[in-house]
Amino acid sequence: MSTKKILLPAIALFAICLVATLLLALTNQVTKERIDTIARESENAARSAVFPEAATFSDEKTVSAYTYYEALDGSGNTIGYTFTTSAKGYGGDVSVMTGVRRDGTVRAIEILDVSDETPGLGQNAKQDKFKDQFADKQGEIGVSTASKSAENGIDALTGATYTSRGVTDAVNLALKLFAQIPKGGSANG
Repeated sequence: MSTKKILLPAIALFAICLVATLLLALTNQVTKERIDTIARESENAARSAVFPEAATFSDEKTVSAYTYYEALDGSGNTIGYTFTTSAKGYGGDVSVMTGVRRDGTVRAIEILDVSDETPGLGQNAKQDKFKDQFADKQGEIGVSTASKSAENGIDALTGATYTSRGVTDAVNLALKLFAQIPKGGSANG
């Protein structure tokens, strides 16, 4: 085989890959700011969904390398906290925003991402019927399936036990982080 027959296709393939890479980098650069803005707006909306009674939220704070926000009433008093956590689901990580009251009970959760979960099964975690089960729970939350019931638990989504456990693990992580906040759950918030 001649060098020309090997070299020309290799150079052509290299040029195609180089152009495709440059176009992808340019597209990423052009859309990065808009994607970041949409992500921030989505998190702000989720924060308001888990604490609708909050007048405002504090600046970002950190505990154990996770960020959280204080939910504040109209007088600036802390009424709770919001945590963004994730855990392993069936198809990938599930991301959850959890609102925790000062007494350590879950106010509400909002599913931020279950896009890697099975459509019609795991993606049903976004439905209120599933999310509402977490309200007023505290401590270690378990997952109940048809074969066993969990104390302080939620009912698993039919056909999506891994996703249900992933969401529950993310909420449990938020509750553990809440316990680590200085004066977390105390009268001083």
